[in-house]
Amino acid sequence: MLDLNDIGRGLKEKISRVSGDNSQRSTGRIVYSGDGIIKIAGLSDVQYNELLDVRGGYHALALNLEHDSVGAVLFSGEDRVRFGDYVYSTGKAVEMKVGEEMLGRIVDPLGEALDGLGEIVTGKSRPVEFPAPAIMDRGKVDKPLQTGILAIDSMIPIGRGQRELIIGDRQTGKTAIAVDTILNQKGENVICIYVSIGQKASSLAKTVNTLRSGGAMDYTCVVCSTADDAVPLQYIAPYSGCALAEYFMYQGKDVLIVYDDLSKHAVAYRAMSLLLKRPAGREAYPGDVFYLHSRLLERAAKLSEEKGGGSITALPIVETLAGDISAYIPTNVISITDGQIYLESELFNSGVRPAVNVGLSVSRVGGSAQRKAIRQISGQLRINLAQYRELAIFMQFGSDLDSQTQKTLSRGAKLTDTLKQRQYLNYSVKEMIVLLVVSQSDLIDGVPAKKVTEFNDGLLDYLRINRSDLLGRIDPDAALTDELKADILAAAGEYMNMTLGDEGGSADV
Repeated sequence: MLDLNDIGRGLKEKISRVSGDNSQRSTGRIVYSGDGIIKIAGLSDVQYNELLDVRGGYHALALNLEHDSVGAVLFSGEDRVRFGDYVYSTGKAVEMKVGEEMLGRIVDPLGEALDGLGEIVTGKSRPVEFPAPAIMDRGKVDKPLQTGILAIDSMIPIGRGQRELIIGDRQTGKTAIAVDTILNQKGENVICIYVSIGQKASSLAKTVNTLRSGGAMDYTCVVCSTADDAVPLQYIAPYSGCALAEYFMYQGKDVLIVYDDLSKHAVAYRAMSLLLKRPAGREAYPGDVFYLHSRLLERAAKLSEEKGGGSITALPIVETLAGDISAYIPTNVISITDGQIYLESELFNSGVRPAVNVGLSVSRVGGSAQRKAIRQISGQLRINLAQYRELAIFMQFGSDLDSQTQKTLSRGAKLTDTLKQRQYLNYSVKEMIVLLVVSQSDLIDGVPAKKVTEFNDGLLDYLRINRSDLLGRIDPDAALTDELKADILAAAGEYMNMTLGDEGGSADV
C-alpha cells in the first residue's frame, strides 16, 4: 500500500530545496549584427529602453520593438557579438550608480570609475530615465546661482532651478563659462556634475585638470563618454548625469549640471536612429529629437519646500555653425530652456571675452532671482551698451560728433572693457557691485581708455587690502544707499589719485 503521507513529505522536501528565484528570463537569438546594432528574434515581453544581456557578458539597449523582432544597440562588444548568439531580457532599465561616493570621481555613463582610483561601491542606483517633477511639486526660482562672471550675473542672471543655454560657434569660450561657474560654487554648498558627451579625451583631461587645480573636484563628479566610446554610451551620458543630480536634488540639495554638449548628443542619437532604420526628418534627425532633449531638460527644476526644496540648475551647451542659431537643434533647445547666453565669434576674435552678445542673450527667469543690489545698479546696463554699439556702428561713417556723443562712446568702450574678464578669474558679488557703480559714474571718465582693466584690477586689490571695512558694509541683498555709493566712489577717487595722478581727467583727449 502507498503511504500518501510519506509521498507528501517527500514532495515538500523537494519543493523546499528549489531556489526561491521565480523570475523568468525571455530568451532570443541574434538574427543580424553590424555597426553596433543587433536584431533579435524570439525575444518576447521586452520593454522600451530595457537593458538586455548578450552572451559573452555584453549589454544592449532595446530601442525598436517590432512585430517579429527587437532592435537594440550594443554598449560594448560590437566586434565580438555574432549571428546566432543568445540574448536575455533582464526586466530592468539602465541604471546609474548614485551616492556621495561619486563626488571627486570620473565615471562612465554606467557609473564605472575611469580615473584609476579604484571601484566605486555605493550600494545605490537610479534609473537613467525618470519622470520630471510634476508641476505642483515645483517651487519658484528665486535664489541666484552666481557664475562669478560680471557680464552674466549683471545682465543674464541665472537662478537655482533654471535651464540656461550656452550657445555659440566652436572655440568661442562655451566650456570656459561652464567651468568658471563650477569653480565659483566653491563654498556655496552646490554640488556640480559635468557631463562630457563625445568630447576629445585631451579636451576632457584639460577640463578635469582645471577643476582639480581649482579645488572643485571635492564637490564635482565628471560623467564622460569620449569621442571613441560607443554611440549608445554617448546617448545615455546626459541622462546618467541627470540621474545622479536627481539623487542629490531629492535630498534637498542644490545641484548644477553642465551638458557639454547637446549637439553631439543629437548627432549620436541620429546615428543610432538611422542604423535602426527609423524614418529621417529635417537634417536627417529622427522625428522625436525634440523629445530627446525636452525629457532631459524638464528634469531640471526647483522643488517646492514641501518636497525638500532641492534644485537642479542645468547649463546645456549647443554648438552652432557660422553663428546660425536658427538651425534645427539650436532652435529646439532654445525653445525648451529658460534663456540663452549667446557667444559670438566676432566679439571673441576682437578681444571681448567672455564674448557674450548682450542683444541676443536673455534670461527669462533669473531677474526674479537676482541679488537686490545688483539688480538696482545694473538696470541701465543693457540700454547703455545697446546705445554704445549703435553709435559705434554710426561712427564708421566718419561723421563729426558732438561732445555728448563722444562721452557716450567713451563710456560705452570703458564699460565694455569692464565687462571683459580673464578666464578662471571670478568676482565676488561685492566686487561686482563696486565695478558696476564705478563704471557707470562720472569717475570713469578720468580713467585712460587703455588702462580701464588695469584700473579695475588695482581698485579691487586696494579695497581688499586697505578698505575691507567698506566691502564689509555692502549687503548684496539690500538696496544700495546713496551714502554707500558715495563712499565707494570716494574710495575709487582716492585710488585714482594715488595711481593715475595727472593722467586722470585727461583720459579721452
